[in-house]
Amino acid sequence: MKNLIQEFKAFAFKTNVIETAVAFIMALAFKPIIDTIVNGVFMPIIARIAGKPNFHSLSINLGKGATISYGTLLTVFIEFLFVAIALFFVIKVYKKMKKEQPAAPPAPTKDQELLTEIRDLLKK
Repeated sequence: MKNLIQEFKAFAFKTNVIETAVAFIMALAFKPIIDTIVNGVFMPIIARIAGKPNFHSLSINLGKGATISYGTLLTVFIEFLFVAIALFFVIKVYKKMKKEQPAAPPAPTKDQELLTEIRDLLKK
């Protein structure tokens, strides 16, 4: 149990929890935008192609009151695709904007340090 607590502390304090929380909150705020685009723009087009005025009403009647509402399922699936596409482009832009930081030069060896000291002494 003690090991588990230590692992959790390492995770919670080494991982950037604040950035993860901000990303999660932004994702939650992004969902209504996607819902509006999907339900207000794309679903009417798909409903028109399907020949139904209300796309959410697309269903299969199985008899005795049982129905499968595949219009709602398709709406949720299309919303997922839009979120995935949006995240793909956000990550792509982020990677493009992120400049690779140059690698730090390796630390000098003891021989190099000694040679540097000798050089500096000779200069004096």
